[in-house]
Amino acid sequence: MAVDEEHFRRLERMYRSAPVNEYFKPTISIGPGTAVVALDVRRDFSHAAGGVPGAVYFKHLDDASFFAAASLVDDAFILTATFTVTLSKPVRDGSMRAEGRATGSEGRRLFAEAVIYDGAGVEIARGNGVFVRSKIQLTPELGY
Repeated sequence: MAVDEEHFRRLERMYRSAPVNEYFKPTISIGPGTAVVALDVRRDFSHAAGGVPGAVYFKHLDDASFFAAASLVDDAFILTATFTVTLSKPVRDGSMRAEGRATGSEGRRLFAEAVIYDGAGVEIARGNGVFVRSKIQLTPELGY
């Protein structure tokens, strides 16, 4: 399968067009086997104690890993099959930058991982997942 710059830009458009990202307002940059997702932490992301909840870490890690894997598939939408998250440091403000990279594949399964860094470049979380090809084609209706 041939993957190229146009594929990466289409995936970025698809990501930005997802309704959930209207709320979070992340940015994304995709390359061959890589994806970087950046997010400014806002007060309305906080749980009762003022920190960012694990759900936001999960989304950020999954997005970066997912699109790193998706960069290698130009004919079908992929799905997250499993994902493991390890949180190492809380964040309350500033920014979060998730750097994802594809780590391998086997049949329909793709493997990828991501690390989140805070605004000072300190690792605050990491995750890894298994992604599978779906029967959903990448089409303009998906924002692709």
